[in-house]
Amino acid sequence: MEPIILWFLLIIGLTLLVFIMTKLPFKEFLFGYLLTSYFAIVIGVLVVEEKMIDYPDKFLQNHFDSSLLFEYLLFPVVCLFFYRTSYHSSRIGILLQAALYSVALTAMELTIERYTSLVEYSTWTGIHTFFSVLIFMIFIRVLLQLLRTRTP
Repeated sequence: MEPIILWFLLIIGLTLLVFIMTKLPFKEFLFGYLLTSYFAIVIGVLVVEEKMIDYPDKFLQNHFDSSLLFEYLLFPVVCLFFYRTSYHSSRIGILLQAALYSVALTAMELTIERYTSLVEYSTWTGIHTFFSVLIFMIFIRVLLQLLRTRTP
């Protein structure tokens, strides 16, 4: 069942990636995607190496310990959707949307952790996921806002 879930998430992620590409200026899309991927990979590797979380079933499991699907595709795409939906929001609106996205991602991860072998928590918890996603999304949103206002 896990390979089917992985392939389903890959197809969904690629579809959403193509969709969000058309909704953002290319410079913002590319910078946001690469920046989010970079930081997600660094943090993901640290968390896995510290044995806080494990990904028993994943793509290229003989070569990578962390989840490439999440760190390279799904999380960057979700961050770009958050950026796009909060494009014209107030600060409170941005915080509320970040919290909603974080709750949704945390709920999905907890469900996947509970019912599949795609994610296994050791010392990691849903609270860690919620706050790390929340802070990370706001951080990326601020950087993309700076890029948008500082460049012609």
